[in-house]
Amino acid sequence: MSFEWKGVMPALTTKFTSDDALNMELFEQNLALQLEAGVSGIILGGSLGEASVLTVAEKEKLVKAALAQIGGKVPVILNIAEGNTSVALEQVRLAEKWGAQGLMVLPPMRYKADDDETVTYFTTIANSTDLPVMIYNNPVDYKIMVTLEMFEKLASCKNITAIKESTRDVTNVTRLINRFGDRYKILCGVDPLALEELVTGACGWVAGLVCAFPRETVALYALVKAGRIQEALEIYRWFMPLLELDIHPKLVQYIKLAEQMAGVGSEWVRAPRLILSGEERNIIINTIQMGLDTRPTLPAYHSLLS
Repeated sequence: MSFEWKGVMPALTTKFTSDDALNMELFEQNLALQLEAGVSGIILGGSLGEASVLTVAEKEKLVKAALAQIGGKVPVILNIAEGNTSVALEQVRLAEKWGAQGLMVLPPMRYKADDDETVTYFTTIANSTDLPVMIYNNPVDYKIMVTLEMFEKLASCKNITAIKESTRDVTNVTRLINRFGDRYKILCGVDPLALEELVTGACGWVAGLVCAFPRETVALYALVKAGRIQEALEIYRWFMPLLELDIHPKLVQYIKLAEQMAGVGSEWVRAPRLILSGEERNIIINTIQMGLDTRPTLPAYHSLLS
């Protein structure tokens, strides 16, 4: 399947039951809402999807269920986050076998690889497949910065075609465009910086709060790209307290609670994570409820999507 890295691509949460099994019914209900909202693709097995605690069989089930439901309308992207190159290569092979249409790849996990090791890791993965690859650049959480010089070396891999920009430095979008033009498609990976990065040239948004607020997320993207900045700003200012839930170590618990309160998911997480409790829970509930109580009226935005 040929596709463009653009638009809103949700990093979907993995839905669980109270007894720790996959909740496929709830997964499919949420996925349907994402598609109705106008997303451009979905990403499975990311950090928000609790990839580190999913089994291979569970990843297979999620990928195949998503592909069956989507029916080719938008691509299904699988995240690769491994500490062992051979394990990563096996996951790539399985992604192809299951029918995934693209890959999002993190640097090596746990070990802080140097620049040459990181480039070699990405290159080895990319050269093992024909699937399009998006490099996830998140030095804040994963402690490895993919520099402009490293992206220069990676440009020889024709199927490394996109960057999930999560450095927290908005100006890095401009640096990447100045250096590489349209060689790489840039997608914002930090919810509270989405408007700024979309305005400065990012062509897409790998989003988190979209899991709970799909229409508002896609509307914001569509309005920015249509040049209707004032309308986008109004949504963005309402959205900001919710978007900031995406940059906390407990983003999974926060966003899943938002899904539950919005009626589009549940807050069950997999150990060692625990659902929120005490004062922290009250604070997050108040933040989410404020957003729900003041939810904006959206313009007819679907016609703006291309």
